[in-house]
Amino acid sequence: MVKKGKKRLSLMAIVAITLTVLVACGGSGDDTVGTNANDGVDDTSSEGSNSELVFWVDEGQLAGVEVAIAEFEAMHNVTIRVEERAFGGQLEDLRLDGPAGIGADVVSVPSDQIPGAAIEGLLLELDINTTETSHLIDTALQAQMSDGRLFGLPYAVETQILFYNRDLISSEDLPQSFDEWYELSQEFVANGQFGLLALLDQIYYTFGIMAQHGGYIFATDGDGYDVERIGLANAGSIAAMEYLTRFYGSGIFPAGMVGENGIQVLDGLFEEGQAAAVISGPWNLGRYADAGIDYGVAPLPLLSNGNRMASFFGVKGYSVSSFSQNQELAILFIEFLTNETNSIARYEATLELPAIDVPSGTNDVALAIAEQMNHLVTMPSIPEMGEIWAIDASLQTIATGAATPENALSEAVEHILQQIYANHTSQQ
Repeated sequence: MVKKGKKRLSLMAIVAITLTVLVACGGSGDDTVGTNANDGVDDTSSEGSNSELVFWVDEGQLAGVEVAIAEFEAMHNVTIRVEERAFGGQLEDLRLDGPAGIGADVVSVPSDQIPGAAIEGLLLELDINTTETSHLIDTALQAQMSDGRLFGLPYAVETQILFYNRDLISSEDLPQSFDEWYELSQEFVANGQFGLLALLDQIYYTFGIMAQHGGYIFATDGDGYDVERIGLANAGSIAAMEYLTRFYGSGIFPAGMVGENGIQVLDGLFEEGQAAAVISGPWNLGRYADAGIDYGVAPLPLLSNGNRMASFFGVKGYSVSSFSQNQELAILFIEFLTNETNSIARYEATLELPAIDVPSGTNDVALAIAEQMNHLVTMPSIPEMGEIWAIDASLQTIATGAATPENALSEAVEHILQQIYANHTSQQ
């Protein structure tokens, strides 16, 4: 198994190549299978001869792995059948297709879905030599684990940052706090544009504000998380949402930027040059550049209590299906995809930050993410975390004024507790 404590998180190191790239481009789930493959070795042994692997890659990211796929096919005399599927929904697809023998051998999985998938037996536990993972950031590698067991290899990491349009606002005039952004946004709205936009009706973003006011997801004790104690309706969380309602109630945010279509509205306005700034993540570095926006990046704004808005640390990883008939070959494949060379190549093609250490640098992306990494909040890596996302529906009732923060959050927490009891109690 992978040993802990090997590497510290070094996001400034990870994003050092950002400036260069931007300039250049404008069986059973209980089984444990291990390998000790070396990168670049021409292996045409019988385990790969005339074989096929089905690989579900996250939509829009195929360009980052096309070359690696072709090289692996040649090395191992194997055919990789690639299907692009929604990143967050691949485990649901595997749950349906895996037992029928028509699912993928390799899937792309968000780290917060690993624990639940492990309990269900959807993913293969990996026993990989540490020499094959020594280049990976330890924090990202640990995110692929559940109950001390490894179920994937990380290929990308992400957190939230602030993008701003240099044609609308200079770095010297950039507001440092939400209060300052609130005032400036009113001026932009008066001129037919928008100031700062953020998806504050989604817990993925809003929890970073709740946490800095004393909110929490699950209470912790010496044994880990206490899933019966949820802090999303405590005084701090309520105060945070009361603070945020003024952004929706004042017209600073467009009315259509609520609910599942909110992200399209936010991205569209920024790409059209109609918004001075947005809170998003490194996954949009390439997209915004392709839209022709001369953007800069900065850490998230300060809150009224002086704390900087916090953010989740997310990890994307490749996992092997427990239903795969070519498990050893599938493990070789994910090792190959996540080796140092292919990790950098994927980053250069997609601009999604790789889960590896690279030489340090000082461009604005590196500095912004390095600063934001000092204000991370941990996403609980337990199956019950899957029930938390349902709170978005309640946050949206707050955003539209259909419910008060206190009532909406209290009802949401009660619902989450009921779902935890119904869906997870027998698994305790």
